Amino acid sequence: MGTPAMEPQRNASGWHWWWRTGRLSQYLLLLACAAGVAGLLASRALVALSPVVGVFAALANPALGQSVAKWLRLRTVWAPAALYALLILSGFYTQEWAVWRHETYRLLPWLGVPLAFGVAVPLSRRQRFGIGCLYVGGTALVGLATLGQYFVHPAAANESFGIGQSMPSITGIFHIHFGLMLALAAFFAVLLRRNAQATPFLKVLLVVAAASCVITLHLLAYRTGLLVFYVMALLDVVHLLLRRRLVLGLLALLLLGVVPWVAYQTLEPVQQRVHATIWDLFQFRDGNDINQYSLSRRIAAWQNALAIAQQHPLLGVGPADTYRAMMEQYSWKDFGLLPENRVMVHNQYLHQLIGGGIVGLGLWLLVLFGPFMKPALRRNPYVYHFLCMQATAMLVDSLLELQIGFNLFVFCYGFIVVAAERCATSPIETGKPSALRMV
Repeated sequence: MGTPAMEPQRNASGWHWWWRTGRLSQYLLLLACAAGVAGLLASRALVALSPVVGVFAALANPALGQSVAKWLRLRTVWAPAALYALLILSGFYTQEWAVWRHETYRLLPWLGVPLAFGVAVPLSRRQRFGIGCLYVGGTALVGLATLGQYFVHPAAANESFGIGQSMPSITGIFHIHFGLMLALAAFFAVLLRRNAQATPFLKVLLVVAAASCVITLHLLAYRTGLLVFYVMALLDVVHLLLRRRLVLGLLALLLLGVVPWVAYQTLEPVQQRVHATIWDLFQFRDGNDINQYSLSRRIAAWQNALAIAQQHPLLGVGPADTYRAMMEQYSWKDFGLLPENRVMVHNQYLHQLIGGGIVGLGLWLLVLFGPFMKPALRRNPYVYHFLCMQATAMLVDSLLELQIGFNLFVFCYGFIVVAAERCATSPIETGKPSALRMV
């Protein structure tokens, strides 16, 4: 993306010069992005401060009025804002005031992050490439460090995989979210290799990072991450075939069939996870005790969630009341689960349906798939990889329920989707349309 549009005045100096040229806004946005990536990997404090710095970056834009007018015309801004408005509206009928007040604060990035990427002076191509490399390299390094922790006691770790347990990252990231982050990093590394900023040495490092992320996914048997990785790989293969690149597509399809089979035959963590998954599903099918089985408990939660949705179809029970509604439904149908084992929905679509009804689910689908209605975004590989992978992961988990999952989605949504639409609609401000292929 392009450099600030305003040229420096010869007699300008100090902060006035930084503000007039737009560099203050741009560098604050760069700082917000770096803090966001570092926060996702290691520090909740940094990721919480990142949107605040991003808002300051937007306010520091010397052409603030013009940028705000263009920001208001971005389609990718309105769907998240509508979700937040639905949360505010639910305050008229919520029964959980304390939770509602907390959620109105926790979900403010729905407004702040699109504002930052839609109004602040956009990052240059080199800066965006650097942030992309920071995410890929940082995720790969955390994955390798977590692998080192695994190899300290591999037998004990494999045994825990066999009973459905998973290792968090060495920095404490929950295994579901870390698996998704690894899958995203693997595909982003491949896309970044095509970038004009990538030197031959960087291209080699990106290949190594992608390989390490894939290896980590398999050795630590992150079930959600592997699901996302292989679904996205299959979609890419289908894309190749639709573009009539038959030889490459068929070879990729063959590879896609061989790799999981080889992984199952050679890697004990994968074997343990597959056996545990099948056994888990059999427990629910056969009506056995499912208190210690995660997938069976999710299926029970999905059935109860559907029952709640049928009772409150239009606006749901309210985003702040989903936990209360689920626990009340468990009191009617508990599937033999003890109170401490009664889990939440573990499906983002059902979660939105319970909290916001058909309206809430519709707004959420607009956030996820609305960008595809714009050809420039539909053709952007970063946009469709990010959204398709998130959409897949959300079939098996409520990613926005925990702060790490919410931060991951909102930051990437702003950095990739909102920035891409801004570039498509204002190429003079942000750079040539070809920049859409950039991170």
